[in-house]
Amino acid sequence: MNVHAAGDIKFTGLTHPNGARLRLNDQDFVAIDRDKNANFEATYRPQALYNRANEGFHANNETFLLHEVATNLPIYRADTGPTDFHLHLPPGGFQLVLVTSGAFTFDYDGRWYNVGPGAVMLQSAIVHRQLFYTWSGLSTEENLKTPQTVVPDPISMGYSGKFLEAFITDPTTFPNPTIVGPDQINEDETPRVAWSHPLHDRPADAGFWLQDPLALDALFKPLTDGSVRSAMPVYVRDIGIEIPSGHLVTGHIIATDPRGHALLPKSTSAAADATRFAKGEVVIYRVIRGMAEFKRKSGESFELSAGDVVTAGKGSISLTGLGENTQVLRLGLLKGMNELRSWTATQRDEIDGLAGQIITQKDVRPLRTEGKPVGYLYG
Repeated sequence: MNVHAAGDIKFTGLTHPNGARLRLNDQDFVAIDRDKNANFEATYRPQALYNRANEGFHANNETFLLHEVATNLPIYRADTGPTDFHLHLPPGGFQLVLVTSGAFTFDYDGRWYNVGPGAVMLQSAIVHRQLFYTWSGLSTEENLKTPQTVVPDPISMGYSGKFLEAFITDPTTFPNPTIVGPDQINEDETPRVAWSHPLHDRPADAGFWLQDPLALDALFKPLTDGSVRSAMPVYVRDIGIEIPSGHLVTGHIIATDPRGHALLPKSTSAAADATRFAKGEVVIYRVIRGMAEFKRKSGESFELSAGDVVTAGKGSISLTGLGENTQVLRLGLLKGMNELRSWTATQRDEIDGLAGQIITQKDVRPLRTEGKPVGYLYG
């Protein structure tokens, strides 16, 4: 996490970002990040390699960053163990995590969550730490090639932990204060503490969100409007983030089963709502596995395969086809993002310097697995 000079929160006007207004790209544009050009770097921690969708990030005025995070070292090393307690403060409080491989244990505001492939979380400026992740023991080259999925099957859970993560703006431009450093963590009490702070910058309705991939609201529904061609039936899962993101981002997974194998957990009681699936001033598609075909507004077609990402303006592209055993994440960036502002460098440095001083209230849970919903202190 960032470390800067400390200040006094009462006098620095740090409650909301005061930098430039964010601006989604409202032009007709298409930017593609190919997996063959992926560049994995240990940007923040030695155990995690990050691969950014930089082409899309820059084409969209650097308002929204999607990257893949791949754990690459065992957790029992001194430099890779459980993280400190920290939080991320992107504009709008938006931070999305979609687990695609392995298993993780996260501590959110004093409550433990064990998650695997397909789990979706909005961390929403909440104090947290990563307690555990699986590691395959494979070489880096082999580890980065293991398959990813949004279905928690036993094989995928045995690989190294991986997830897709998204922020509004770049993590280097907003505060990431450490709340409790690794040397100050008391395992008898600290992991049960829920914290409150005034700096979350969340829109109305925004808050913590966790969707289990086998929950009823996470079941895949058939897409019946014929808009996407495939040799297999096409299904859509709404990952449920539009409201808890504060109406900033929508999220869906469009997928097909492998031939001869019913992999996706489904509900056939109702069809997918194709109108919600179509939202977005800017859209981002990331192929998790398989192959997807798209068409530009000009009529030109192109294909994406596993690990590829396309970022495009509203109406600039359409998803037209899916291969079998394919899973595609679709994010729609909504116009409310244009109402947000970035943090200034001064604000970022002051908040990072304040660290745990930003906390205004604490509460201790009776048990680490029980208690009120995460983030309840934010009100």
